[in-house]
Amino acid sequence: MNKLYGKETQLAIDNFKISSQKISQHVISAIALIKYSMAKANSKFKLLEKSKLEPIQKASQEVMDGKWLEQFPIDVFQTGSGTSTHMNVNEVVAKRSSELSSTKIDAHDDLNIGQSSNDVIPSSIQIAAALAIKNHLIPSLKNLINETEALAQRSSGLIKTGRTHLMDALPIKLEDEIKAWKYGLEYCLEEISDCLKKLSEIPLGGTAVGSGANSSRKATLECLNIMSEKTSLQLKQIKSPFLGMSIPLPLLIASSRLKNLSSCLYKISNDLRWMNSGPLAGLSEIKLPKLQPGSSIMPGKVNPVIPEAVCQACFQVQGNDNVVTNAVSSGSFQLNVTYPLISKNLLESIELLSNSMIALSEKGINSIEFNKDLIQERLWKNPILVTALNSRIGYKKASKIAQKAYNEKRSILDVASEMTNISKEELKEIMDPGRLSQ
Repeated sequence: MNKLYGKETQLAIDNFKISSQKISQHVISAIALIKYSMAKANSKFKLLEKSKLEPIQKASQEVMDGKWLEQFPIDVFQTGSGTSTHMNVNEVVAKRSSELSSTKIDAHDDLNIGQSSNDVIPSSIQIAAALAIKNHLIPSLKNLINETEALAQRSSGLIKTGRTHLMDALPIKLEDEIKAWKYGLEYCLEEISDCLKKLSEIPLGGTAVGSGANSSRKATLECLNIMSEKTSLQLKQIKSPFLGMSIPLPLLIASSRLKNLSSCLYKISNDLRWMNSGPLAGLSEIKLPKLQPGSSIMPGKVNPVIPEAVCQACFQVQGNDNVVTNAVSSGSFQLNVTYPLISKNLLESIELLSNSMIALSEKGINSIEFNKDLIQERLWKNPILVTALNSRIGYKKASKIAQKAYNEKRSILDVASEMTNISKEELKEIMDPGRLSQ
């Protein structure tokens, strides 16, 4: 395959040898979407020769479909405006368009009408992020919510020992514990769905510094309508392109809400690890699916590999958000110059969370088994049940009963019966775990 890119892309390849990481395919596709749509808009308003429209759209569509990925080799660590990647797309689409027609199509004069890297790149990142969230992350999140609800229903009727500070506490319904996970995920879903509106407000049309120099207002609005129809996003120009190009707050908001989701997923995964711990010397309240051997030296050992993998992904997302926060705040005057870095971290976070939730749903939550007998056996051994007697015998005496039960490793029911004048039958009623978990 001959190179479709030109000299500006080659200069960037030669200059930026910082890492092996490339700009996300999602961003490349979003830039191509802008080229496709701007060509149609510019043609409508006679800013682009009509004969050039069809080949430009065909070439742009090929890029959107991922056909020429090898033609976008520039390092993500490049000029902070993303100009190198923007020109890479312009050159590839121009060369490919020229091949598809009998007309010479220019990367600047035809592909860049009414555009600048400074408005195209932030706009493309927002579009890429919005599409990745809408088409991948949100469906994964909704599926995990459904699986968590199903798990809660399967746990209905089970009472377990609650824990605070990792220490035994009052009994709770296992269903309530699991539904807390579900409600946290639903909260995150609401937050993330809401940020799609902000991501859909893009600075396209601001051109070089936000003022819209060399652009057509009519063509920009038409382009936004075309892209909205093609993506099912409600795209519109941000209230101030000056803001959108210099302080890309929609990207920061999205990253922050992804971080919130990562915190929720980490909590769920860590709880699963603890609940699965054992099988003999741990909590062993649940059994996660056995997916693979857990040790190269200890035969028969099986580890909670999916929750561990998800926890690591969550840490990476939280680190990515720190990078995005610093990057967004580093804009000077009319332009932020960290867009490639923002795109790398934000889109990686979306991918990590989307895939983590799929793994947690399909290889974790939906196959959990409950160790019902062990959960039940531990309930009446929990001295904290004596909390129910506080109003009858006082906190100090209840503490002595609890301590004696701990020290002598005896049932709290037996010790309370010995140290109070309350009958065993009444004690059973007062300290009933089901009653205390209401």
